[in-house]
Amino acid sequence: MQPIVIRYPEGPVEAVVEADALDAALDLNRVMVRGPLFGVAAQGAGEAPRWRVVVAVEAGCPQQARDSLNSLFWFRAKDEAQNAVERRALLAAVARLERERVDELTVLGTRYRVVRAEEYAGLGRDGIEQPRPTDPEPAVPDWERGSRGPRIDDGLVLDPEAPVTPVLAAERLALRDLDYAGARYPEDVCSDSRQALTTHPDVMLLPPVFRVVEKDGAGGTQGWKVGSGVHVSAHEARRSLDFALAWFEPRRRGLIPWDTDDWTVDARTVAAEGSDPAAGELAEYVQAADRLRTERANQLEVRGTVYQICRARRLLRWGPDGPEGPRPSDTNSHPPAPIHPHLDEDGNVHFDHENDGT
Repeated sequence: MQPIVIRYPEGPVEAVVEADALDAALDLNRVMVRGPLFGVAAQGAGEAPRWRVVVAVEAGCPQQARDSLNSLFWFRAKDEAQNAVERRALLAAVARLERERVDELTVLGTRYRVVRAEEYAGLGRDGIEQPRPTDPEPAVPDWERGSRGPRIDDGLVLDPEAPVTPVLAAERLALRDLDYAGARYPEDVCSDSRQALTTHPDVMLLPPVFRVVEKDGAGGTQGWKVGSGVHVSAHEARRSLDFALAWFEPRRRGLIPWDTDDWTVDARTVAAEGSDPAAGELAEYVQAADRLRTERANQLEVRGTVYQICRARRLLRWGPDGPEGPRPSDTNSHPPAPIHPHLDEDGNVHFDHENDGT
């Protein structure tokens, strides 16, 4: 195991964040493990022991991360390669990723590795941890559909030797022995988890992410299920919930037809007209969605379903050669396959219809 170097918080802002983290640590007494997330990290010559995240650690299975790496190489070959030699090396990597479940490869002097992180959330007296007061929030929230906010893990450097604050160090120490146990997990999953404690004894904590979780209102403290993907901020999670309440849920429950041509039609527009028979039910979704916008609410209930913004964390195990990759027991949603048109060494894109004479 590597030593953990501790430093004092730098400046009053980080000191407040540290105090907030300490309050959370004193309140939370258990962790709820959701499962693994996957991404890709890269290490250039002379960068050891640091790695750079080049594909956000947010994919639900290793193959999704491999596909993202495939796309990264393909677009680099198409748009950035300086000559045929570079393009040939990038396209060779694309070809391997199209046919193999490869988790590490070196391209143009840089190592690329599919990495695995454990996603978990703290559980305390008030249930699953919600966003903290010091988690970043935009000064002017953007609720426009389709607009893009900051990306998860953008520019993130993984440095096992970087000093950390006391609370972060304590959390890393506390979670070093985290592994799967219990009858709900298959034996191969538990075995791989125990083995990882030896092969990758250190841990690194990635920046928090935020999800929407939901449950039946009568479910007590049990029955939470994932209601969204991971988001870089609590606001981005609220924005996805706003869309779900105003647009998706009314269609899923038959209050607005799926085949409505105008995608801007949602609970707000229909409820405002007042003539639709479902306007009263839709108004409940509107009221809940409006709370997200006016109150920055982190929990609300609509028609028997409780929705909550969950503050999730990610633990990346670390060994002598860097971050942990996928485990043998990790499952893949689909096999490797070509995902882009053929690109030749001169940078020309060839579509399938060009090959059959049509």
